[in-house]
Amino acid sequence: MAGSAPSPLPTELTLHQQSRILEVAFTDGSRFRLPFEFLRVFSPSAEVRGHGPGQETLQTGKRLVEIVALEPVGHYAVQPRFSDGHDSGIYSWDYLYELGRDQSAFWADYEARLAAAGVDRDAPMSPPSAGGACATRH
Repeated sequence: MAGSAPSPLPTELTLHQQSRILEVAFTDGSRFRLPFEFLRVFSPSAEVRGHGPGQETLQTGKRLVEIVALEPVGHYAVQPRFSDGHDSGIYSWDYLYELGRDQSAFWADYEARLAAAGVDRDAPMSPPSAGGACATRH
């Protein structure tokens, strides 16, 4: 966003496999504990977000997802590989900070979208509709 200051930079990233938490500490002293499920549900990938408003894919069945690898992307992001095979989301430092700072609002929005769709968060993902698949990776 023009005119907004960049988010603080991470000083520490710790994967807690048993509790399925990514802990991220930032230069401003903030420390966030982000569940793997939360990160998977809010992946910034085109597969999840789509290519524009209204094209999002509601993620379900991700409660037990794990992060099996976490790769740096330059000096600005990380790219997790999840146990369900999802690996196309690149999480910038700004986005990780936003997820941590606004975690409760993000989760409330997710729960509202689940309720509106009449779907349980543990329901298996529906297969993509014909023609709805996105072949490009961002």
